[in-house]
Amino acid sequence: MEATKYKINWKMFNKVLTAVLLSATCSCSDSFLELEPETFLNEQSFFNTPTQIEQTVNASYRSLRNLTDLEYWVFLEMRSDNTTFQFFEADRGEENRGLVDYFLIDASHDRSMGGLWNKSYDGIARCNTVIENVDNIEGLEDAKRDQFVGEVKFLRALYYYNLALQFGGVPLELSTTPSPEDASSEGRASRDAVLQSVLDDLLEAVDLLPDSYDAFENGRATSGAAKTLLAKVYMVQRNYAEALNVLNTITGYSLLTGSPTSYRDVFDPANKGNSEIIFDVQYLGSEEGLGSNFMYQFAPNNSGNIVTGDPQLLNLGGGSGWNTPTRDMMRAYEPGDLRMDISMQPGFTDNEGDFVDQPYVSKYNFGFELSGSTNVNFPVFRYADVLLMRAECLNEQGYVAGGEAFDLVNQIRNRAGLAGLTPAEAPNQQDFRDAIFQERRVELAFENHRWYDLLRSGEAVSIMNAHGQEEIRLRANIIPAGAFQVTENKLLLPIPQREVTIDNLEQNPQ
Repeated sequence: MEATKYKINWKMFNKVLTAVLLSATCSCSDSFLELEPETFLNEQSFFNTPTQIEQTVNASYRSLRNLTDLEYWVFLEMRSDNTTFQFFEADRGEENRGLVDYFLIDASHDRSMGGLWNKSYDGIARCNTVIENVDNIEGLEDAKRDQFVGEVKFLRALYYYNLALQFGGVPLELSTTPSPEDASSEGRASRDAVLQSVLDDLLEAVDLLPDSYDAFENGRATSGAAKTLLAKVYMVQRNYAEALNVLNTITGYSLLTGSPTSYRDVFDPANKGNSEIIFDVQYLGSEEGLGSNFMYQFAPNNSGNIVTGDPQLLNLGGGSGWNTPTRDMMRAYEPGDLRMDISMQPGFTDNEGDFVDQPYVSKYNFGFELSGSTNVNFPVFRYADVLLMRAECLNEQGYVAGGEAFDLVNQIRNRAGLAGLTPAEAPNQQDFRDAIFQERRVELAFENHRWYDLLRSGEAVSIMNAHGQEEIRLRANIIPAGAFQVTENKLLLPIPQREVTIDNLEQNPQ
């Protein structure tokens, strides 16, 4: 969907939130207090028309954009060996993000983990509101009703998928909260139970969602998006046969090919909705508050406006220098890989003509619309990911030298300007497994896949400890004691202490 479809009527939505809050805090039956002014919107009076329910569906996407702005790249890229951050002595206000990178985050750091938790549950609550009210809308066509339910079922599944992989078991809230007395959860459901709920939502969404939309609606969740996430859940469960069955039904997409810039064209805002994008988070840089700013957050904090080109922002400071490529990430690219210069830069040339050795992510650098605001969408699922998942599932079911799995990987490699992988280079299942793992790293770099790939590999502890030793060697003067002592327990985030306290939740062992 173009970002204009995410442009929510915030004045109306704030009224809805107010109405919901008031209805949740007043349960005085047979009282004049229940009588609302005729002009006041409450939950019963708002959810009456197709337009009103569509506004609430649109609002369910908003939390996804809030998470993509910050928490997802902090916990899915910076927590991995792909990226780190540029230390900025003058402003340590975002030190909590650095503690995520160092594996020193604890339950008291609500600013970072609390954001991940609260924004996810905010999105879940909005989805639940749609599900509970959509059948009461007069004049809503059946096809639209199915679409709306499919969209929020997909979104709820996506929010819970991330919560389960980050925290393990979490409270499973599948309905709205009618009153403060009902606000406490039933405790943490098991990780398996949460993932089963995700599967249930996705299986329904696959059937309810259309394969595509017209141009005006382009960007809403499709059946292809639901299938892609469904396959990922099956792969987390190591159910490769079922994952492959689902992946084989994802059609209507294709890799962008044909020129040396094809890989860059995937992310170019002038090419939104291209054939490779299955689902992305939408932004509209030309309107205040609707744009993205990854180019600014990922630019070196000492680069002035050299990287961004924005004459109104000459000093970036502590808001930049985040999600910077590690030295190990820079070494991950083979010579001649066209993706490297598109995805990242090794540094920048300052105003005196000197090269500054400070790597930064350049994958989302396409200029700005308004100062501080870009028009770049953030990819969630794209077809290259599907091809690599298919290759992985085929290999897990049985290695075949030069078989279909090789063809799938080589489609990706050939677009990157690289020779195809041969059976001589990957002569057995483990070697081919490693090759796919490597290919996913460079193809999907800085798109929030690496941490979950590490978890699925079973090698997260060893890889992250080795990565930590290099980081300590390179930056021993700033990395605090105890950093990068990664254990199996630390692969899950601690539950934010506020949630442990107010909801009496069991804490993850650390």
